[in-house]
Amino acid sequence: MHHLYEAAPELAVAGELARRFAALIRGDDDAGIEQWLKDATNSELASLAAGIGRDIKAVRAAITQPWSTSPVEGQINRLKTIKRQMYGRSGYLLLRNRLLAAA
Repeated sequence: MHHLYEAAPELAVAGELARRFAALIRGDDDAGIEQWLKDATNSELASLAAGIGRDIKAVRAAITQPWSTSPVEGQINRLKTIKRQMYGRSGYLLLRNRLLAAA
C-alpha cells in the first residue's frame, strides 16, 4: 500500500483522516471534531467535512450520547426489503399482511 501512497500522497492524508474520524465516532469525547474538520477541509475528504460541518450538532450528539438506532435498523431494513419485493404487486392490504406476518 505504501507504493500507492507514494504515487498519490493525498490518499495517505485521507486515510489518516478517516482513521481519526472513525476513532472520534467510536469514542465518547467530541473534543477533536473541530480540529478534524479543519484538517479535512483541505483534503480529499472536504465534501465529508462540509457535510459534517453543516450538521455539527447531530454529529456531536452521535459521539456524546449513549442512544443509537442500531437495534431498529435491522427491522427497518427487513421491512424495506419486503416493500421492494412487493413493488407493483397488489395493494396496501397485501403489503400490510406480509409485513405483519414477517414481524
